[in-house]
Amino acid sequence: MANRSRGLSRLAAACFLALLLPGQVFSDSCVWYGECGIASGDKRYNCEYNGPAVPLPKDGYDLVQELCPGLFFGNVSLCCDVHQLQTLKNNLELPLQFLSRCPSCFYNLINLFCELTCSPHQSEFLNATQTEPYIDPVTKQNKTSITELQYYIGETFSNAMYNACKDVEAPSSNVKALGLLCGKDPKDCNATNWIQYMFSKDNGQAPFNIIPIFSDVPIHGMTPMNNATKGCNESMDDATGPCSCQDCSIVCGPKPEPPSPPAPWLLLGLDAMYVIMWISYTGFLLVFFGVVFGVWCYRKRHFVSEYTPIDSNIAYSVHLRQDTGEATWCERFGEKFENALRVTFTSWGAFCVRNPRPVILFSLVVVVMCCSGLMFMKLTTNPIDLWSAPSSQARKEKEYFDAHFGPFFRVEQLIIQAPHTKPGIYSPYPSGDDVPFGPPLTKDILHQVLDLQDAVENITASYNNETIMLKDVCLIPLSPYNNNCTILSVLNYFQNSHSVLDHSIGDDFYVYADYHSHFLYCVQAPASLNDTTLLHDPCLGTFGGPVFPWLVMGGYDGDNYNNATALVITFPVQNYYNDTEKLNKALAWEEEFIKFVKNYSNPNLTISFTTERSIEDEINRESSSDASTVAISYVVMFLYISLALGHIRSASRFLVDSKISLGIAGILIVLSSVACSIGIFSYFGVSLTLIVIEVIPFLVLAVGVDNIFIIVQTYQRDERLQGETLDKQIGRILGDVAPSMFLSSFSETVAFFLGSLSTMPAVRTFSLFAAMAVFIDFLLQITCFVSLLGLDIKRQEKNRYDILCCVKGSEEISNVPHSESMLFLFFKNIYSPFLLKDWLRPIVISIFVGVLSFSIAVMNKVEIGLDQRLSMPDDSYVLEYFNSLSRFVHSGPPVYFVLEEGHNYTTLDGQNMVCGGMGCNNNSLVQQLFDAAEISSYTRVGYPPSSWLDDYFDWVKPQSSCCRVYNATEQFCNASVVDPSCVRCRPLTPEGKQRPQGEEFMRFLPMFLSDNPNPKCGKGGHAAYGSAVNFINNNTEVGATYFSSYHTVLKTSADFIDAMKKARMIANNITESMSLKEKNYRVFPYSVFYVFYEQYMTIVGDTIFNLTVSLGSIFLVTMVLLGFEMWAAVVVSATIAMILVNMFGVMWLWGISLNAVSLVNLVMSCGISVEFCSHVVRAFTISTKANRTERAQDALSHMGSSVFSGITLTKFGGIVVLAFSKSQIFQIFYFRMYLAMVLLGATHGLIFLPVLLSYIGPSVNKAKVRAAQERSKGTEREKLLFF
Repeated sequence: MANRSRGLSRLAAACFLALLLPGQVFSDSCVWYGECGIASGDKRYNCEYNGPAVPLPKDGYDLVQELCPGLFFGNVSLCCDVHQLQTLKNNLELPLQFLSRCPSCFYNLINLFCELTCSPHQSEFLNATQTEPYIDPVTKQNKTSITELQYYIGETFSNAMYNACKDVEAPSSNVKALGLLCGKDPKDCNATNWIQYMFSKDNGQAPFNIIPIFSDVPIHGMTPMNNATKGCNESMDDATGPCSCQDCSIVCGPKPEPPSPPAPWLLLGLDAMYVIMWISYTGFLLVFFGVVFGVWCYRKRHFVSEYTPIDSNIAYSVHLRQDTGEATWCERFGEKFENALRVTFTSWGAFCVRNPRPVILFSLVVVVMCCSGLMFMKLTTNPIDLWSAPSSQARKEKEYFDAHFGPFFRVEQLIIQAPHTKPGIYSPYPSGDDVPFGPPLTKDILHQVLDLQDAVENITASYNNETIMLKDVCLIPLSPYNNNCTILSVLNYFQNSHSVLDHSIGDDFYVYADYHSHFLYCVQAPASLNDTTLLHDPCLGTFGGPVFPWLVMGGYDGDNYNNATALVITFPVQNYYNDTEKLNKALAWEEEFIKFVKNYSNPNLTISFTTERSIEDEINRESSSDASTVAISYVVMFLYISLALGHIRSASRFLVDSKISLGIAGILIVLSSVACSIGIFSYFGVSLTLIVIEVIPFLVLAVGVDNIFIIVQTYQRDERLQGETLDKQIGRILGDVAPSMFLSSFSETVAFFLGSLSTMPAVRTFSLFAAMAVFIDFLLQITCFVSLLGLDIKRQEKNRYDILCCVKGSEEISNVPHSESMLFLFFKNIYSPFLLKDWLRPIVISIFVGVLSFSIAVMNKVEIGLDQRLSMPDDSYVLEYFNSLSRFVHSGPPVYFVLEEGHNYTTLDGQNMVCGGMGCNNNSLVQQLFDAAEISSYTRVGYPPSSWLDDYFDWVKPQSSCCRVYNATEQFCNASVVDPSCVRCRPLTPEGKQRPQGEEFMRFLPMFLSDNPNPKCGKGGHAAYGSAVNFINNNTEVGATYFSSYHTVLKTSADFIDAMKKARMIANNITESMSLKEKNYRVFPYSVFYVFYEQYMTIVGDTIFNLTVSLGSIFLVTMVLLGFEMWAAVVVSATIAMILVNMFGVMWLWGISLNAVSLVNLVMSCGISVEFCSHVVRAFTISTKANRTERAQDALSHMGSSVFSGITLTKFGGIVVLAFSKSQIFQIFYFRMYLAMVLLGATHGLIFLPVLLSYIGPSVNKAKVRAAQERSKGTEREKLLFF
């Protein structure tokens, strides 16, 4: 690749070498013949000769036919000898390798030089303007060397030659081939300056100056050379076709245009969702308030009480019972189911209180057995396993790529600025505009950066008593021939050498060439082995490959790399997924690299950096640093629970009435359930994730603590009936409240287990562990906790101190008097009656529906993805790297388009479906990727692809010197080898010039892939394509291959997601156009980030699936456990759905994106919302008050205080602590989302839901009312104590 640049430049030299011609004499005469004096190095002048053309010796016939077939006629009289022809051939070899992709381009170019070097009519268009004497050292004859020449060229010819060549691509380096011959960026090149550059000795290749004079008419007595040309869309002969679309834009017509972006959905000039929801909300308000007002007027006319029910539902109460009809079958079945649950839990509760020790012991044994699975616990920290399902498309494609081409290398990268250095100015010699150079490109800074780079290379790490250096783990593409590490750095333009950086040519007055001129050349021709300036230094990296400027510089504008404000140095390190020993060596070196850069000090340089292990290291460090924050959060919740459970009647009885030990026991039960869940799944080999550790205790605490408060507070408010023992009292209480607990816990368990059907590993793992933990927590609460509660009540009745149970108080009581807490009295006497006032209820509904409408309007505006910066601690060095990456880097990640195993490359049709050169299909793989790069702003494919197939075809051509074999052994002979036994691989015949097919294709391909680039052949494929081709069947067939490019700059999650979508779209189009679907193989794109971002392509569908499944399961379980109260289940599900929708509204307002972490939180909020809603709804369904409003007030009074104290206050204290976390991901995805789910759950469960029930709550179940009367008959209880 690098050689290509040099070759093109040397092509210019060939022009000169072949070209010196004497002054004009007469038509059909020469201006030179033969070679004379030495111009410089191995470059020779031509000898002045003013005679007629000389017959060419027969040993030169083959050369003429090969190079200038148009001059092979008659007796082949030419103005050049065999030496000049050989010089021309040598200098045309590299241009041939790059420009012969387009035969008409190379035909025109070689025509220019053949006419210059050998035309028998030279005197018509060549004029020698300077000469010098020369004495032949062999013959001692006096000769004249031509040292300057005028070449009269037709403008038509020059423009046609330029137009035929301007689009020719160089596949291996993703640039235009013309950039190597023009001395400037291809976009600034034209016919005039291209030819002027080739003919100027300042290019480092021409032996002397040739001054081109352009004219289509005779001038100064000269007739310009204006031979016929071939357009790139014309065929050279019957054996060749026109140039490909990739190399000739007029063949493929106009440049592809990206489709217009979808127009925003607007109504009345505003966002359509806003308009629709505003109209819907306005319509709802009109209808709702109209109905409310109409009912109010009707009620005022016909009824006196403001509590007369709005609906026609028959009012029931325990005191006034009117038999208005028989209960329906469904009502009777529901009552029997409800009664079965009540009886079962009553008997069970009494059993646990009567036999506390066996129950507790059995619970402990079960817990210990489950927790023993913790010995097999495996923690998954590999990001790929966390975020990508093994069955996902990206995961399968990654495994396919790794298996066939090896895993993608590990990246260690430095981004370097020189903030205290002023920009430099370069003034080219002898003329030209001043060129600014950015601060990091001043020589002094470059020397300092090179010192840093050398120091990195010398970093030593220790692993198993073995010293590890960069050379032991780095990527070495040309091993074993070249053992230099791949280092993508601007210093590689200077061979990573201080002396080359200091290399300059000049005198006491001027600097003709130095690092400035070398740099400016290399950024245009990074694959060059000769910069064509007076320095003649190579640009190709020491590792044998090109260093593309967009990879090693940042902060420049357009293609003005000289304006760079940052340098990027990348050290690719070998990756070993299946070799732990080698991987650990790389990890050890990376660890020392991190320490070194952190401690590196240079006041002139600002360095940001990262390594492959950095993100995982920082996440682990973040988890460790946030452990204290999480611990404090849980401690705050524990303290609140322990203190809030007790009901202290006086200071003297504080130690007796407190329930600290019971609270601690309840918390231990919650934590035990989490440990049991982890242990059980660890038995079955399910790996644990950090999300499980961080999220599930929070969830189970919400569920478990709520149930604890319900049980304890219900007991505290209950009065033991006459003749009732403690075990029967607690059994009766459990019979009342356990169905409600069972309803919430079981619905959450089912919802979470169904959530494990998700394909997202993070969601699946969370759902599995959460479902098991919630279910075990419920089982332990109705067994172990009930027994512990019985023991604690006995302690209290015996007046023994809490915790210090051996110490006894002053008096002993036989029965703990019932008491009602301040919070319960507040809910019962103040809050519930106020909330359900007639004037307030419509306002509540209006506000909540308004918030719901707003949330629906913004749901589709919640961003998708996860900013990597959020996963880092505030003090992480990686944050600075991410910021620098966003500011300076101009290229995205590499992307590989993989053609799977199965394609036949040995046939002409198979080749045409893939390649991008002459004769290839206009919709070939390479051509479609080229077209995609033309509209990079849409496709996000930044550069044309590197095509091993096209470079192979150029390499194997018999006209080039690349493909040679030893005549005797037929083994490969590198182009740099000088050995007469090395012959062309293929004959210089029309058949030999065709592409190789069949066995011949496979014979030479391994040679191409093992050939290192050199000055004689820049097309060697070892460095560029050594890993791009996978051989199968003992190297007799080509298997999977890839064609690489780079994405455009990708900064946000949306950019990464769009890049992957567009790459897959392109690959699918290629697969369809190649008709591969029926052949069981395809084209797919692969980039290292796809496996992480694929989840976002399906995140919306996954979210809908998980939340819908959760809601559906909650509906079914609620309906069944409420005694087939379908409408009650609808109300619960609708309220939870409102909470979830409002969560999306909060996410939009608070800048929380939708990703796996937030989806886990949404699934969890679905579960926690059950706690806020189900208890109140069940209390409503079993209430026997007169109407819906009274039933809602009754339910809120008795369940509201427990829900508020059990979930809202408990969680609020713990959540506030999370706000002080150093981790941004904790602050955003845990503090903000947890706070939102608790506040939304509390407001909907304790404000909106009671009001909604007062309007459209389910009708009273007649069978349940009659059963309640039967149970109350003969007692002093005036109402059903259901809790």
